[in-house]
Amino acid sequence: MASFVLLLSAGGAARRALLTLVLLMSLGVAARAQQPATIIRLTPEDQQRGLNGVQKNFFFTTGLGTTEEEYQNAGFFGQRLRPYLAANSAALDNLNLYRRQKWLFLTERLVFVGAVGVYAQQVLAKDTEQQYFNRTQQVAAGVAAASLLSNIFISRYTNQHLQQAVEAYNAGPPAARTGALRRLRPAGLGVGATPAGRPVLALRWNL
Repeated sequence: MASFVLLLSAGGAARRALLTLVLLMSLGVAARAQQPATIIRLTPEDQQRGLNGVQKNFFFTTGLGTTEEEYQNAGFFGQRLRPYLAANSAALDNLNLYRRQKWLFLTERLVFVGAVGVYAQQVLAKDTEQQYFNRTQQVAAGVAAASLLSNIFISRYTNQHLQQAVEAYNAGPPAARTGALRRLRPAGLGVGATPAGRPVLALRWNL
C-alpha cells in the first residue's frame, strides 16, 4: 500500500490553526457521512416481532416516538419507507426482500382461499347428494394443505427483512460510499525536522 506524506512547517500560529481546522473538518465530514439525516423508529411492538411473527403492517416514525399519533403506516409492502431508504443500498436490499416475501404471502393466501372455494363448491355440486371427498375435492384439499405449509416458510423471516432494513438505514450509508471520506483522515501523525533543524509536522495518508 502506497503512502502519501505531507510535511508542514510547525512555525507560525496561523499555520498551526489552519492545519487544526483542516483536520477537524475532515474528521467531521467523515463522521457525519456515517450518520443518517433522520432516525427511523418502529413501534415497540413491531421491534419485538420475531420469527414467524404476525403478518401485519409495520408502523414507524422519524420523531421521538413518544406518542402513538407520531407513527405512520409503512404500507403493506413497506412502500412508505422507501423514500427514506433511497440513499442506502443495504437498507433497500432488505426492503426489497420484504416486498418479495409479502408478494409470496399474498399469493399463498389467494391460492388457499381459491382451494377452499373449490372444495366448498364441490360439496354442493350435485343436487341429489352432498359430496365431501371426490377427486376434485382431494386435489383442492391437497393444494390448501400445501399452501398452509408454504406459509410457514414464507412468513418465517418476512418481518425480519423490514427490521433489518431500518437497522441498516440507522447504521448509516454502506462502507463503500463513505470510504472516500474516511480516507481524508490521516493514517499517521508525527513530528520531524528539516535538514536545517526546523521542526515540521508530518501527516501520512495510505493510498
